[in-house]
Amino acid sequence: MTFDFEFFSLVSEEHNNALINYLQKQHPEILARIAQSASPEIKQIIAQNVTGLIGSLPTEDFNVQITTDRNNLANLLASAMMTGYFLGQVEQRKNLDKTFSDADSLNKG
Repeated sequence: MTFDFEFFSLVSEEHNNALINYLQKQHPEILARIAQSASPEIKQIIAQNVTGLIGSLPTEDFNVQITTDRNNLANLLASAMMTGYFLGQVEQRKNLDKTFSDADSLNKG
């Protein structure tokens, strides 16, 4: 999973979005490192989410073409990003819960 820097050019300049402004100021290597840190489980959920949003006709049976405008595509990309951030936080919480549960069981044992 990589961060698509073309995302910034898709966002309409008329929208003042603090998150987009923050992302634009980040060094590309930092964003690439964050994107690479996503677990396979997170990547799978994001792929399923995006597929659900745009449709999932099998390409071997259908000549699937999707058209949209820049703003809708930017919204789709923003949705995928926010889903990734949310899932990353949930995964981190799950790992903390497991760590605390393991430590608790050691203390009781």
